[in-house]
Amino acid sequence: MLSSLHNWQWLVDLLDILLLAFVIYRLMLLVKGSMAAWVMFGLIVLLACHGLFRLTGFQTVNWLLDNLLGSIVLVLVIIFQHDIRRALVALSRSRYGKERDSEATAALIEELVMAAEGLAGKKIGALMVVERGMSLDTYMAVGTEIDAKVTSEIISSIFLPYSPIHDGAVIIQHGKLTRAGCFLPLTQNPDVNKALGTRHRAAIGLTEIADAVVIVVSEETGRISVAVGGKITRDLESETLRKVLNRLLETRWLT
Repeated sequence: MLSSLHNWQWLVDLLDILLLAFVIYRLMLLVKGSMAAWVMFGLIVLLACHGLFRLTGFQTVNWLLDNLLGSIVLVLVIIFQHDIRRALVALSRSRYGKERDSEATAALIEELVMAAEGLAGKKIGALMVVERGMSLDTYMAVGTEIDAKVTSEIISSIFLPYSPIHDGAVIIQHGKLTRAGCFLPLTQNPDVNKALGTRHRAAIGLTEIADAVVIVVSEETGRISVAVGGKITRDLESETLRKVLNRLLETRWLT
């Protein structure tokens, strides 16, 4: 019996290694293109050094690494707190999401497209943020309360150059325009195109830590972009923008 179990041990070890490799691979995909990727790489190097020092008998260094790696779970939670939060929100949304009137969603998207198209034609810069599952209340502290129905006219008037709140972003929650003049966190990703301006970097920065959708209109070129999940898609025509928003703003997001 023991001999039989011993013969199967190699298969268990192989599955153990493959499972660990899969977990590491998924973590690397999760943080790819962000500062956390470098931190993750550093942790892998640290683990490799720990194994090496254990084999070579460096007791003091090995003791130090043992104590450091004892807190590795806490370190990983801190590093990936935003990603964990997004994953939990996505799980909650998939289980408890309620359906909103599809006509209201379509009307909202149409107003956003018309606003983006009108501002782009005049080369007026704009940032329009649509909240999905994660609350954006943190970024509304310095904004101006609006609490109005979303219309292209209101959005366009907010971003006119002589408007006192034209420099910030507007935030749309539950289908209503709730705040304007809000400041968003800039991305710290070193791989982001250096040619992108502050608006584009702010759009990427917010979507790196929240599941919002951000529409950007460039003041310099009049081109329209959409940021989501820390990625930005640029130079969108009106019809393409409409299709992208229809795909991203599923009815359940706006409940």
